Amino acid sequence: LADETVICWGNPACGGDCSMVQDQLKNVQSIQATSGAFAALADGLVVTWGNPEYGGDSTQVQDQLWNVQTVQSTKAAFAALSADGFVIAWGDPGFGGDSTGVQSQLQTVQEIASNDLAFAAILCNGTVVTWGFPQYGGDSSAVQAQLRNVQSIQSTAAAFAAILADETVICWGTPAYGGDCSMVQDQLKNVQSIKATDRAFAALRANGVVVTWGDPEYGGDSTQVQEKICSM
Repeated sequence: LADETVICWGNPACGGDCSMVQDQLKNVQSIQATSGAFAALADGLVVTWGNPEYGGDSTQVQDQLWNVQTVQSTKAAFAALSADGFVIAWGDPGFGGDSTGVQSQLQTVQEIASNDLAFAAILCNGTVVTWGFPQYGGDSSAVQAQLRNVQSIQSTAAAFAAILADETVICWGTPAYGGDCSMVQDQLKNVQSIKATDRAFAALRANGVVVTWGDPEYGGDSTQVQEKICSM
């Protein structure tokens, strides 16, 4: 609300009842959600409620959740980025709720991206650290050497696409969801921005040309309208 308090409704088991934390929901700046829980950011602190298995219980990491700047979420986990560049994750481990395997690398983080089951963090040096379900992009080892000078990351439900400083693009994750852009790699130059549906990406180049890949039924094939797009 305008006074920075929160009102909830809906299925109580999925976060529709916040009465247990109502007194903590003051000075709230933003709210993120998984499929069954909420996380509110208030004065650098995080307040969670809803299904514990979906991130609704942050008690195990609560003492680390201070000076938080942003919170991102998958379908069943949260990741909080603190002002000093550290990341704390909680929720279902299979959905990215456990970052212990890469915790030593999660320093000087400047931005976090997420899809349904994985997280990708951009570090200040332009490299990327990923965790979560491997096939959904939680494992970026196949392209790790190419993930340098990363400027931004977009995601479908199961893949990531990163724009590098030289305006080229690197993709990873489930191929059917856009995790494989090899068929259009030679076209992915001078890319200014990327948008995504659940299973496809569309990249806008500096010359106004749009390049698409991923599931054709989700927008991954723009061949039938490409001529119209180029004339816009």
